[in-house]
Amino acid sequence: MENIWLYAIGAFTAFFAINNPIGNIPIFLSLTKQADGKRKRFISKKATFTAFVIVTGFVLLGKYIFQLFGLTIPAFKITGGILVFFVGFEMIRAQQSSIDNQTEVDFNEGISISPLAIPILAGPGTIVTAVNYTTTASYMDMGIIVAMFALIMFLNHLAFISSEYLVRFIGQNKIIVIEKIMGLIIAIIGTNMLIEGVKLAFYE
Repeated sequence: MENIWLYAIGAFTAFFAINNPIGNIPIFLSLTKQADGKRKRFISKKATFTAFVIVTGFVLLGKYIFQLFGLTIPAFKITGGILVFFVGFEMIRAQQSSIDNQTEVDFNEGISISPLAIPILAGPGTIVTAVNYTTTASYMDMGIIVAMFALIMFLNHLAFISSEYLVRFIGQNKIIVIEKIMGLIIAIIGTNMLIEGVKLAFYE
């Protein structure tokens, strides 16, 4: 039971670092600044649900994707580690991540799918993290991963619908600090994935 809790906490921490609700608030506000409260709630629900479906698909089918394309776990961990590291590194440097590819667009409800669900909530970094946890996981482990990501999406939804209040309460500067701290954690997670991949490649 203790191992299950540790696994769940580890997965939650990884997802929270790379897809943290507080860091996504400014993005949501900029994309929905022309929307009223009702539309914001609808867009938030649609975006978080779509992202959940996408990541769950990768969690459940990750092993088959590996088999289909002849991918190896060490190669995936090394490549994924490099990718996740650079996502975190860009956040630390306070630069806009090229992976997020966030751009201002004229308001329409289609933003709930792109760019909110893809690639902001279910971007490459999030997918890499999910598949990394499930390439050798049992069905119980997969259930835990799905549950933890569902919790992250729920927290994102709460953050989105409370975004204007949270910005006033926390302050824009503190949100930037939080984003940099999350960037450091993401970079460390990426480095750890890289180290694990190298160990698997050369010591198994």
